[in-house]
Amino acid sequence: MSRNGHRPERLERAVPSLGRLSRPVYARVESLPPGSWTRLHLHDWTQLSYAVRGVLTVRTAAGTFFAPPQRAVWIPAGLEHEVSTSGRAEMRSLYLDRRVRSLPTRCRVVDVSPLVRELIRSVCAIPVEYDERGPDGRLVRVLLDQLRALPEVAFSLPMPADPRLARVAEALQRAPDERRTLAGWARGAGASERTLARLFRRETGLAFGEWRRRLRLLASLSALEEGASVTAVAIDCGYESPSAFIAAFRRLFGGTPAEFVRARQPAGPPA
Repeated sequence: MSRNGHRPERLERAVPSLGRLSRPVYARVESLPPGSWTRLHLHDWTQLSYAVRGVLTVRTAAGTFFAPPQRAVWIPAGLEHEVSTSGRAEMRSLYLDRRVRSLPTRCRVVDVSPLVRELIRSVCAIPVEYDERGPDGRLVRVLLDQLRALPEVAFSLPMPADPRLARVAEALQRAPDERRTLAGWARGAGASERTLARLFRRETGLAFGEWRRRLRLLASLSALEEGASVTAVAIDCGYESPSAFIAAFRRLFGGTPAEFVRARQPAGPPA
């Protein structure tokens, strides 16, 4: 969502047409305008989508995964997904061939270390048909070793599969500031509040209140990255005061919104 509360026009990105990867790692550099997105698709290789600037959103049937600056999303081979951005973004994609071992088997968000950030920048600058036995090949192997050790972070939102809960979740994603209680949602869902609460925890691993709080905080990342004020973001996300928003933000992400903004890094040089 933009600073004035309106969503940018959606601009579809083309998915690369690659029959196979000629090397273990293929690097792709993109500068994305606001509203960029891909249709639901899958591919035969594992992908690491890394946000140098802006916030990437990866949606799958199992959940939604957010990568603000200096984070990345692992997307396993064969998993249907779409990628979108609300604001302007710099994205680096690494496609990893199936011959690469010990790759993630589920979608997750990881924290990108300064070393890995520089390795990705370097790998994005080498030829597509790099010499696997030469210096470029050794650089790629070092990167792969470092990627496997990246720690997971809580920038994901599990989605319920039950149709009644899915409708609630989709409505809240469209309007994070919606304050209707679970009892209010239950009246229109044809189920009791107790039933919905039990199903929500079983299918997402979170209580309804925890899930909605995580949704609101994750939804705030794009606006903060675009420079919106903490007060405006807090109101747009349904918080009654900036202090309540800041406290919740710190509990989930380990720092304040101001610290999140200061941690942004400049985009690397073009490949």
